[in-house]
Order: sequence, then C-alpha cells, then structure tokens
Amino acid sequence: MEPVVAVAGGQVKGTSHAGVNAFLGIPYAAPAVGRGRYREPQPVVPWTGQRDATSHGPTPAQTPYPAPMDAVLPNSVTPGEDYLNVNVWAPAEGENLPVMVWIPGGAFVRGANSISTYDGSAFARDGVVMVGVNYRLGAPGFAALDGAPTNLGLRDQIAALAWVRDNVSAFGGNPDSVTLSGESAGAMSVATLMASPAARGLFHRAIVQSGGATVACSLDDARLVSAELAAHLGVPATAEAFGELDPDDVLAAQTAVGLAIQADPNPQRWGASILAGGLGIMSLFPVIDGDVVPGVPQAGIADGSAAGMPLLLGTTKEEYRLFLVAAGLADAVSTEMLPVLAARYGWPTRAIDAYTANRPDAPAGDIASAILTDAAFRVPTTALASAQHVAGGTVYAYEFAWPTPVSRLGACHALELGFVFDTLDQGSALAGEAAPQPLADEMHRAWVAFAREGNPGWTAWSPEAPAVMTFDLESEVINGPRADELALWPAG
Repeated sequence: MEPVVAVAGGQVKGTSHAGVNAFLGIPYAAPAVGRGRYREPQPVVPWTGQRDATSHGPTPAQTPYPAPMDAVLPNSVTPGEDYLNVNVWAPAEGENLPVMVWIPGGAFVRGANSISTYDGSAFARDGVVMVGVNYRLGAPGFAALDGAPTNLGLRDQIAALAWVRDNVSAFGGNPDSVTLSGESAGAMSVATLMASPAARGLFHRAIVQSGGATVACSLDDARLVSAELAAHLGVPATAEAFGELDPDDVLAAQTAVGLAIQADPNPQRWGASILAGGLGIMSLFPVIDGDVVPGVPQAGIADGSAAGMPLLLGTTKEEYRLFLVAAGLADAVSTEMLPVLAARYGWPTRAIDAYTANRPDAPAGDIASAILTDAAFRVPTTALASAQHVAGGTVYAYEFAWPTPVSRLGACHALELGFVFDTLDQGSALAGEAAPQPLADEMHRAWVAFAREGNPGWTAWSPEAPAVMTFDLESEVINGPRADELALWPAG
C-alpha cells in the first residue's frame, strides 16, 4: 500500500520498497517564478487531495556540466515551477528517528536532490530520515540586485530547514535531532549556516564535505558581478528587471561572466573577495549582508555561533585533480608555469619546492593539483576544524584517499559521495565499475553513527592531536597527514 503523509500544504503520496518510504518533490515553499524568482521564499500553496510524490520534482534553473566534465559529474536538469522542493526517505516504521538534511554541491550554479547518487534509501534503511534539498542557484540565489533580498539561495535552505522542523515528525523523524550535511558548495552552505543567526536552532550537528567557512564576498564586490550580468542582459541590475527575463537568458549571462572572471582574474574589475572567496572557479556565492551572513562565517564560528555543535568534516586527498585532470589542464602545466601559478594564486613562498620534494617523480601538473587541493580545500577545512574546536564543538576529521581508476583522477573532488550514500550500485562515473563496496559500507556506517550520536567512531580532532580518519582499502587514523605541507600555509 502506498504511504500517505500530511505535511504543510496537504497530503503527499509516496512509494514504499524494502521497508523504506520515499516521498519525492514535496514543495517546502511556493513556486519562485517570474518576479517571485527574486523574492523571499513564500509559504507553500495548499493543494487538495493527495499530491503525487512518487517521482522527482523540478530542479532550480541550471545548465548541464560542459564537456569534458559532464563525463564524470552527474547532473539533473528538469524544468518546472515547483523547484523549491525536498525529497524524503524514511523507514516505513519508527518514530523520533535522527534526521539528516542534505544540501547538494555544484559551485552554487548547479546541483539537485534528484541526482541518483543522493538517493537516501540506504540512510532510511539504517534508521535515519534523509531529506534532500533544492534551492535557488546562480543569479536568482546569489546576485546582489536592487529590490531583491540578498542570499536567496541561503534563505531557501533556511526555509527548508524550517519545513523539516515543522513536518519531519510526520515521517518518523525527530526535529530536535537534525544533522545538516553537504558537499562542496553544499558544504560551504552548511558552514555558512553554522554562523547564521537565521538558522540557529534549526540543526544540531553538521557535516562539511570538501568545503570551508571562508566562502563569502562583500556586498560591493557582489554588485560588481551583478552589474556585469546586467550589462550582458541589457537591463538594469534590479529584481524587477531580472524577474521579467527568461531564466535561460540569465543562465547564459552568468556562464559568460563566470568564464570572464576565470580568463581575467582582475581584482579591480571583479573585487578581491570574489576572486578569493570564489576559489578561482565561482562567481556567484554567499554575500556578507549583515543579516543572513553577518560576516565571514569562519569568524562567527570561532566566536561561538555554533558553540558545542558536533562537526564532522574532511576532504578527498586529491580534490583538485577533478578540475585539472578531467578538463585536460594538468598535462598542459609545465615546471616553468608553476611560479606563474604561484604568483597568480598567492601560494606560500616555499610551496613549489616543498611539494615537489615530497613528490620527486610527479609531473608539474600533479604538483599544481596538490598545492591547489590544499589551498582551496584542506587549508580551509583545517581552519574550520580549529574554529569549531575553539568554540567547544567536538570535531571529527577525515580524508578520502582511495584513488579511482577512472581517467587518472585519483582521490578527486566528489569521489566520496557514492560511498557516503552507499549508492555505488546505481553507477558512478567517478568511481568506476569496480569501486570497493566494503569502503562504502564503512563510510556510510560512520555517517549514520554521526547522525545518531554525534560520533562517527574514531578519535576526535584537535590542533594538538589532529587525528584524521583516512578512508582507503585499509582505513586508519593518521595524526596530521602531510603536516609539513599544511604548516606552510597561514593559519585560518
């Protein structure tokens, strides 16, 4: 018999299989279309009868990944008005169960809860109610426009968390035991919400996969990017004007501006905080507005904005190989280019020599990838760990070290996702066909334990004893992996 649950707006009818109930595409806010695309999330529009929740809902406006990235990164693009929706996977029986809320990654311009890797069935199988969230991306989510609230993408995430608080008990979940989790831009969102007064009390544990707490730009710099968007579109940088545009035209403009920033990273044109906060690859992301984002999240967390909150965080060992190797850029990097990259990205003085000495046989592209991995991911992750430790939160750190055999990508960005969700059986272009299921069992079990108890099952991290669970075919806790390289970077 198909399960039916009453939520804000009316009843939803889902599916049931092997003890797991799934409810897909449930709206947590009213459709944000037309001029509403640049307004605060509004309450759900009620419906009559039983709303079908047996298939995924629409996705926020976005483009598929371009070649060659589309060969290894999954994407889900489905037009429609009700894209502010959640997916819920829950055990068919049980109450007061732990809840995990998932925010997908995608550089704040892509991502969807309908990607098969994010199927929450395994979490529900193991007694956790999993909720996957869609939110406004790109310009609708993060452009700084006159007449529009800032950070609409984050405001959507907060609205989804409020929906969870008010509705998750109907699925057997405990609204007082919510773990907020995400990867990449989703992880940066989690860290940002840890510091946001607007999200306080809506979640109780946090998981940050491949993201830090320093991704935020100034309002003035965000306006520079929005002015460029408006110039491409031939309209004023206002919510009213953008609300009249075809979303596909806005997508084309934001793609063009993003490419322009990468081609000409001029701080006078784009603003220093765009280039630093965007890690060289993002142009639209959270804005310091004194409201949802009071300041750089890292500072707020260190000051106790999420005091005492358990935190699980980590990276893959070779994050940046996804961006350099998959795009064919790694082979184009020569030894002579390394100093040029060092000057462009502000690497520490001794970085090239130190990383090369530790990898004497590695080509220059691999050296660049290792340094960029630390600059963009491991250093911010360590700084976040330190900030939350200072604020009294128990911190657990990990590194995903298993190298995929696919296309020389190694232990690259996003590789761990199929392992965490235990969805390798659905196929993973990154992990390949022979991905080790026992490693997925191990990682998934740790995430479930953290959602239940705030402890994934290994020694907590501290600056004095930086214990890092290193996931591989033979996993082990390593104290301060590659500490000599990490020490080259300024403390966060």
